[in-house]
Amino acid sequence: MAGKIVLSKKDRMKVCWRHQFLQGSWNYERMQNGGWCYSIIPAIKKLYTNKEDQISALKRHMEFYNTHPYVSSPVMGVTLAMEEERANGAPIDDVAIQGVKVGMMGPLAGVGDPAFWFTMRPILGALGASFALSGNLLGPVLFFVLWNVIRFAFMWYTQEFGYKVGTSITKDLSGGLLGKITQGASILGMFVIGGLVQRWVSITLTPVVSTVANDEVNIIDFSKFDGTGESLQAILREYDSGKFLYDTTSTTLQDNLNSLTPGLLAVLLTLFICWLLKKNISPIVIIIGLFIVGIIGVLCGFM
Repeated sequence: MAGKIVLSKKDRMKVCWRHQFLQGSWNYERMQNGGWCYSIIPAIKKLYTNKEDQISALKRHMEFYNTHPYVSSPVMGVTLAMEEERANGAPIDDVAIQGVKVGMMGPLAGVGDPAFWFTMRPILGALGASFALSGNLLGPVLFFVLWNVIRFAFMWYTQEFGYKVGTSITKDLSGGLLGKITQGASILGMFVIGGLVQRWVSITLTPVVSTVANDEVNIIDFSKFDGTGESLQAILREYDSGKFLYDTTSTTLQDNLNSLTPGLLAVLLTLFICWLLKKNISPIVIIIGLFIVGIIGVLCGFM
């Protein structure tokens, strides 16, 4: 069509850049509507030259909107395509545009949480933490760079996908494809979280189950230490050979549990917290409860 208004790649990039700040004006009434409206302003200015049309367009995008901030990009892409069609005379009203946004934001939010919060961020965080724990400055830098590169690349390419596919994307996501994506992302996220439980959840039960006296022959004789390096090396060699440091060896409840199933308590605690969350127990209540149990456990000597 002659004189058709088309959003250039530069226009779409401006929208994508602004879309990073989707939650910048988050509010309890309409949630991400302010950030969404801010994001789409470059496109509205390009598509509608009349000031009244621009005001009208911004008003319809001030309606309620809320989804995962990263997977919001395909919704933006579809919306840009619809606004472009409307600006060129297509019979698309405010209800249709808002309907597409509302119809897509819910299902996509279910994909974004397991994919980013429960999978990508723990993986990159664990990678960065492994460097940081060894004193390597590369740890936090690696996490920051990789996270932002992956995040922005995902936002740009999914926005472009939504823009090119247009309104037909809603048909794709309303069928079995969305269910498979959500299920796969959730399973992957649970696998990752399960792998991190042993590393990040720490519980130690200190009650002593048994105390055994060690044979005097197998106890390191510290009286041989005369302050020289040679005597220290001799003591260390004895320790490496399996000799004991103390007269007795105590076995705690935690030692017994570790010999049966290492990390069992951490897994049970994680599953218990998941069960409490499923029962709609407030996370704040759970956190306070964990603090109380931990403090009482230390004071009473069983943790």
